[in-house]
Amino acid sequence: MIETLHTENAPAAIGPYSQAKIVNGILYASGQIAINPATSEVEASTIEGQTEQVCKNIGALLQAAGSSFDKVIKTTCFLKNMSDFATFNGIYGNYFTSKPARSCVAAAALPKDVLVEVEVIAEV
Repeated sequence: MIETLHTENAPAAIGPYSQAKIVNGILYASGQIAINPATSEVEASTIEGQTEQVCKNIGALLQAAGSSFDKVIKTTCFLKNMSDFATFNGIYGNYFTSKPARSCVAAAALPKDVLVEVEVIAEV
């Protein structure tokens, strides 16, 4: 059975996709960018501010699924500028303390011209 997850505490999808799907006890979350769900606007213009908002959005999806950061299995991270890696990594590490498997790549462009996008796979 495939369950579609939706929460008002994370940004609505900005295209033909879902915030997340749950299949056999595993959450597959779409990439989260720094959109504040209360305003539907990109939050902050710095890598610090955007990374914090992305992690808050991921936290909201995890909570809605009955999961948490410590149940994240894998993340895929996209940075507009790899020179932001150390700053991003420091903030990321405050949330993903269980150290899930991760890929981190530079992306030439991201939706809404944000600086960071992160997707997660987690146990529910």
